[in-house]
Amino acid sequence: MHMDTGINTENRAKVVESLSTVLADAYMLYLKTHNFHWNVTGPMFSSLHVMFEEQYTEQWNALDDIAERIRSLGHFAPATSKRYAELSSITEEPDVLSAKDMIRQLVDGNEILTRTLRAGVKVADEIDDFPTADLLTTRMDVHEKNAWMLRSFLEQGAGAMQGDASSD
Repeated sequence: MHMDTGINTENRAKVVESLSTVLADAYMLYLKTHNFHWNVTGPMFSSLHVMFEEQYTEQWNALDDIAERIRSLGHFAPATSKRYAELSSITEEPDVLSAKDMIRQLVDGNEILTRTLRAGVKVADEIDDFPTADLLTTRMDVHEKNAWMLRSFLEQGAGAMQGDASSD
């Protein structure tokens, strides 16, 4: 069916390509955060377990918004682990890590996703796709905040992370 919302077919395809990468990065970060929630151990177990759950729950809900934006632009959302692995810059973690290494990977993942979101905002802005730019800007704020909160655990120095086997 023909679509005429003020964004032509070519530009919709450009923004969907960007959104698909965002969706893949967001899904891979969700998966990694949930994995770490299940497997975190150590002196900060309780705090990290709760924080990881808050973050993966929020991320799970956001995946639907991103996929539905792709659909509202007339395209199908990528929805397989194979496709996410092809599109994403965030990789799965097959090993069980120390709490400190989990935090480091989640800081990196949130920063990678923030950069992907920022690139998507540029694409959306170029074609006056205000709903997509708004969605991505909101997501950037969430992931910048998540990275900051995670980094605060690493900045404690000799505090609660002291019992961690890994070194700085």
